[in-house]
Amino acid sequence: MTENNEKQYVIGLDMGGTNSVFGLVDQRGTVHATSVISTKAYPDVNDYVAAGVQALQPALDLIGGIENVKGMGIGAPNANFYSGMIEHAPNLLWKGLVPIAKLFEDALGIPARVTNDANAAALGEMTYGVARGMKNFIMITLGTGVGSGIVVNGEIVYGSDGFAGELGHAIVDRSETARECGCGRKGCLETYCSATGVARTARMFLERSDEPSALRNLKPEEITSFDVYKAAEAGEKIAKDIFDYTGEILGAACANYALFNAPEAIVFFGGLTKAGHWIMDPIQKAFDENSLFTYKGKCKLLVSTLNGSEAAVLGASALGWE
Repeated sequence: MTENNEKQYVIGLDMGGTNSVFGLVDQRGTVHATSVISTKAYPDVNDYVAAGVQALQPALDLIGGIENVKGMGIGAPNANFYSGMIEHAPNLLWKGLVPIAKLFEDALGIPARVTNDANAAALGEMTYGVARGMKNFIMITLGTGVGSGIVVNGEIVYGSDGFAGELGHAIVDRSETARECGCGRKGCLETYCSATGVARTARMFLERSDEPSALRNLKPEEITSFDVYKAAEAGEKIAKDIFDYTGEILGAACANYALFNAPEAIVFFGGLTKAGHWIMDPIQKAFDENSLFTYKGKCKLLVSTLNGSEAAVLGASALGWE
């Protein structure tokens, strides 16, 4: 093999609190093989790394071994790019500081880098997705929580300590009735504009009105953002109002976020984006109404084009090329 043909692959690891997905990815962003292990099954992180390496082996055999892999990228909760550590992650079994990058480097013999899951999503979008070629954009992930990655001049913003860009925890409501957030503060964007936040809004709207809705057939605590989407598709005004309320808050917040880096685009990713125009139209309207005049018409609001099931692995793998 010539030097140009070597190192055609990287490994991406999407580490969740429940499961971890490993993928082997080529330069075009094709995921050639994936394997899954249970994150929760390994109270000792060394056993977890050993299980991960073992799960990767069949895929590595297919491409002629680890010598054809350039590096490994890991997307993990509370991960610090600077230190290579997972730091005090509340949803993982391993407490304190976990040197996850070094553990995989030592086990595989290749460079490994780690970042948090939202930054990994931004890297994936910039490397393989709708933000390809962009140097300045903001990634907003709308899932159980709201995550974000800020890209300036082609680089992720990590800040002084590695934890910059927690836009989901910007406070958007300072009233007495502001919602409590898992971070310990009140009124965070995440409590209104995550999938969980939409469900909270649905319960609030149902309590405040007598409007008929299929959502009333469900137990309040079991309502999901997908249920709200189905109600909107069925023509229910209350469901449209829920998305309008959510989009208005998120669009106004994004108008403020655009001040950071005059982004070419704000890219939305995650389950909530599947609500399509029901959520994107009110976001766009509020964004336009609240944008500083200097920025009007310059920033596109886009939905990620990456395959949802592969996006997290692709995002993590993008670190492996660096």
